[in-house]
Amino acid sequence: MSRPRILIIEDDLTLSDQVARLLEEKGFNTKQCLDGQKGLLTALQESFDLILLDLLLPSLNGFSILNQLRQVKNTPVMMITASGAEQERIEGYRKGADDYLPKPFNFTEMMLRIEALLRRSRIQTERTQQSSQLIVDPLTLNRRTQQVLFDDKELEFTPLQFKLLWVMLENRHEIMSKAFLYQTVLVRPFSLYDRSLDMHLSRVRKKLVAAGMSPERLVTLHGKGYRFT
Repeated sequence: MSRPRILIIEDDLTLSDQVARLLEEKGFNTKQCLDGQKGLLTALQESFDLILLDLLLPSLNGFSILNQLRQVKNTPVMMITASGAEQERIEGYRKGADDYLPKPFNFTEMMLRIEALLRRSRIQTERTQQSSQLIVDPLTLNRRTQQVLFDDKELEFTPLQFKLLWVMLENRHEIMSKAFLYQTVLVRPFSLYDRSLDMHLSRVRKKLVAAGMSPERLVTLHGKGYRFT
C-alpha cells in the first residue's frame, strides 16, 4: 500500500521542516511549499491525501487558497491558525476546512487529528466506490455496467457522458461549477476558452430530452455552472 501524501503549506521553514521530518518518521510522504501561490498550484496539480495549510502566507493567504481549492477538489484540509483566533477558525470552516490546529501545537495531537481526518476521508471514499447504482426517477444508472435507463428504456452514453450524468445526479439540486466538473469529470484544470464541457453536457441533455425528460431538469446557470433538479 502506498504511503499517504501530505502537502505542507507553511512559510516558517524551521516549522515546516520539523513537521515534515516527524511525518516522514511516521510513514507519511510529504511535500513542502513556503508560499501561498506555489502551495495552491501544487495542491491543484498533484494528488494529496491531506493538506496542512497555514493561514498567514506570502503571496496568497490560507483563506484564498482554500476558497480556490474547494472549487475543484475535496482534499481534506487542516488549517494552522494562531492560538485563540476563533473568528479565523469559523471563517476557515465556512470556506471548507475540515479541521484546525492552533499554534503552538503538540505533535501528538497533530498526529491524532491527521489520522482522524484520513480515516474519515477513507470511509467516505469506500462508500462512494461501493455505490454502484443511482436512481433518480425516472433515471437509473449502473456504474458497473455503465448502463443508463430512462423509464426502463436503455440509452446510449459514452463513458465520459455517463460520468458527467452520474456526477450531476449525485449532486442534484446543487450548482455544479465548471471548475469542479472539469476537475471531476474531464480530470483537467478549467480553461475559459475550452468548450468541451459545454459540448458534452449539451449531448447528455439532448439524449435525455429525446427520451422524454423535461429540458428544465438540467439547466445552465450562466456565470455559475449547471444544476440537475
